[in-house]
Amino acid sequence: MPIPASWSGPLLSVLRIVAGLAFLHHGTSKFFSLPPFPMPLTPLLQAAGAIELIGGALLVIGLFTRPVAFIASGMSAVGYFMVHAPNGFYPSVNGGEAILLYAFIFLYLAAAGAGPWSVDAARTRTA
Repeated sequence: MPIPASWSGPLLSVLRIVAGLAFLHHGTSKFFSLPPFPMPLTPLLQAAGAIELIGGALLVIGLFTRPVAFIASGMSAVGYFMVHAPNGFYPSVNGGEAILLYAFIFLYLAAAGAGPWSVDAARTRTA
């Protein structure tokens, strides 16, 4: 039995919330050691952590979703090509599966928006 088309909006919101929470987790790891981050923070990792922490929180609540997701997508793509791609062509070999998925999930969210369960949607309804 196929999923009804009426579920598209709520499922978009669920995708945004889950991806935002997972992204936020990377930021909390870098800045609050929850869980501990395995290497020293360089200025580039601090910038990535700030995007993960602030962007992840904004994505979870669905505020400024399109621009935040676009920035997060770009950061994820840069991270993939700087850190993972030099270690091999295939993401399953170079350890870049997660960050590659983040890049494309966030690119989709930048195009599709936050979905109905978001601050963005609430702001649009009241405007």
